Amino acid sequence: MSKGTFTYEQLAAATGGFAEENLVGQGGFGYVHKGVLAGGKAVAVKQLKSGSGQGEREFQAEVDIISRVHHRHLVSLVGYCIAGARRVLVYEFVPNKTLEFHLHGKGLPVMPWPTRLRIALGSAKGLAYLHEDCHPRIIHRDIKSANILLDNNFEAKVADFGLAKLTSDNNTHVSTRVMGTFGYLAPEYASSGKLTEKSDVFSYGVMLLELVTGRRPIDAGAADHPWPASFMEDDSLVEWARPAMARALADGDYGGVADPRLEGSYDAVEMARVVASAAASVRHSAKKRPKMSQIVRALEGDMSLEDLNEGMRPGQSMVFGTAETGGSISEASGSYTFDMDRIIQEATAARLESGRRDDVSFSGEMSAEWKQPPHRVSR
Repeated sequence: MSKGTFTYEQLAAATGGFAEENLVGQGGFGYVHKGVLAGGKAVAVKQLKSGSGQGEREFQAEVDIISRVHHRHLVSLVGYCIAGARRVLVYEFVPNKTLEFHLHGKGLPVMPWPTRLRIALGSAKGLAYLHEDCHPRIIHRDIKSANILLDNNFEAKVADFGLAKLTSDNNTHVSTRVMGTFGYLAPEYASSGKLTEKSDVFSYGVMLLELVTGRRPIDAGAADHPWPASFMEDDSLVEWARPAMARALADGDYGGVADPRLEGSYDAVEMARVVASAAASVRHSAKKRPKMSQIVRALEGDMSLEDLNEGMRPGQSMVFGTAETGGSISEASGSYTFDMDRIIQEATAARLESGRRDDVSFSGEMSAEWKQPPHRVSR
């Protein structure tokens, strides 16, 4: 047995026979159990559902891609198991659940601002490594709060590489069928399947908006959040945030975008960096979005917000397609609005019908169709 491979019997022993009390996550992909290896190392054991061609592809992608990466802000693969039709992945165990859980879980303490900033910076560093330090470059394809795991110090680790793509340094983009999660998809990727690192940047920008506002990317029916009713009229976080971020950055007043649960307890300079980074990341034009390394520097205060927003035409705000004075949407982004409205309506109807919320801890649905909750898409 070579290093990094396990027998099914070893993993069964590590998880107490895949006991229910060790179950830490489940979804369309299968089940995740906490386990302890013979040497005492805690691991997360992800057992994929058998008989699925998509599941087999995602297993191969995870083993191929995650074995290439080594970074403190990326979940590391300990090993894997192939036993007949069984496919099992073994990761380092990250004990503190997901960003989604801590931001949106009921009855939990409000996540303080310094913790949110730490998570934003850590996940940005992990993505910058994938995009700029790996050869070939790696596009994650499913950045979202459910795929950001947290350790006991609330340091972020990017997880779930089942949809990731390798891309040659010579390729400007990869054409592929659309997969990902509703609310996080970049417009050019959702409409044409044209995938670049900037698709990840858009998804990361949506996640930044979650950290700033405390709101889910698609919030229809979320009546338990302390935002006013007028806020909830916009189903899409990105659609609502465009004019709101423009006003906040112009006025230097972030009360209109900050999570009300923070009660104003945040550093205004840090908030400006995060809001400006989010605004730049969710631009309609992929070419005008910054690289992840630029976002890292902006969050750390080593890059001016003007430099982060270079290339925007005069008369535009930092928010894509939004006029400085009126907050109206440009023609270029109008088609995106139409497409996302359709996607959001389908996703919301499916979610309300099923009565289920978004993905469970440690990734989520691995191969959901367009109209199946929890908003993981594949076409």
